[in-house]
Amino acid sequence: MIKQITILLLTSFIIIGISACSEEAKLQALDSDASILAFGDSLTYGTGTSRDKAYPAVLAKLINRKVINAGVPGEISENGLSRLLLLIQQHQPDLIILCHGANDILRKLDINKTNTNLQKMIDLAKQNNSQIVLIAVPEFSLFLNTSPIYQELAEKNQLPITNDILAEILANNAFKSDHVHPNAQGYQLLAEDISVLLQRSGAINTIMPND
Repeated sequence: MIKQITILLLTSFIIIGISACSEEAKLQALDSDASILAFGDSLTYGTGTSRDKAYPAVLAKLINRKVINAGVPGEISENGLSRLLLLIQQHQPDLIILCHGANDILRKLDINKTNTNLQKMIDLAKQNNSQIVLIAVPEFSLFLNTSPIYQELAEKNQLPITNDILAEILANNAFKSDHVHPNAQGYQLLAEDISVLLQRSGAINTIMPND
């Protein structure tokens, strides 16, 4: 019974994630040997579970593509911006999944500077011929509303975005390890939502079943 409830919850969250995806922003299809850079902080690293259950590892299995986990726990966007170019030069990713800014929000840093740093990350990716998708981060307030800067960045740069999935995950105790990090089930849900986003945007033609 518990398993059935969990499956229903996962399905409902995926539906919510699909509705949050940008309908207009499209990506070029990724070749089977394409590399994807998952760039961010602890939400990308997988704090709250093991590395093999962090979303990049799960996503790699779902879409049958190489996904590099470039998450650094505790990192603020200014420091992320400083290390992104070297990673792009090192891995030459076809696609970057950008999920950053959570620590700026938690530390109540200037949100305008966060916005600027994220825009500079997007600019770096474009200048180096990497496609981008955005994963929005909640404000970690009582109601876990998603910070509006992510949707604004997506619209400004015509990027695919999943806008509410992290907020929905962290609003449910069954899917989080603490008040700001998912658990293994939560990261599984995040990976599934991203895989749907990639399919809807045209980056992936079919979603591979998870083993």
